[in-house]
Amino acid sequence: MTAVVQRVTKSSVRADGEIIGSIDRGLNILLGVTKGDAPTDAALLAAKVAKLRIFSDEADKMNLSVLDVGGGALVISQFTLCADIRKGNRPAFTPAAEPLLAKALYEQFVECLRTEGVVRVETGRFAARMRVEIQNDGPVTILMDTAIWKKEGTEKCV
Repeated sequence: MTAVVQRVTKSSVRADGEIIGSIDRGLNILLGVTKGDAPTDAALLAAKVAKLRIFSDEADKMNLSVLDVGGGALVISQFTLCADIRKGNRPAFTPAAEPLLAKALYEQFVECLRTEGVVRVETGRFAARMRVEIQNDGPVTILMDTAIWKKEGTEKCV
């Protein structure tokens, strides 16, 4: 499971011309679900994201999490994060999980964020064409991938 986590001052997503999710200060999270991902990946990633210390404290040091600042999270499913570009110039999306599994794990990730204590969690619409507006703060953008943690044997570290 891969996430692009961005610290934002605000973010919103539209589908069919209407805003379906928006937050002010918090995290914009683009989430890709790959073949082989499991519920444990969703829980691990949500816990890491919720505790990720990328907000500034009073000394302007990145030392606070979205939980600490009472921020929100906008989670958008993005299968294109699973692109394989090793061969040729056109991305192949074969590494992406099948839609039913991807949707279930996406929804589980969202629920795990709520369980972790993120006050406001908004979402996009799974498998819809969306327009995302992101006002990145910093900019601060972190790439997180549970496959790397599994390879390093750190999947139990939260």
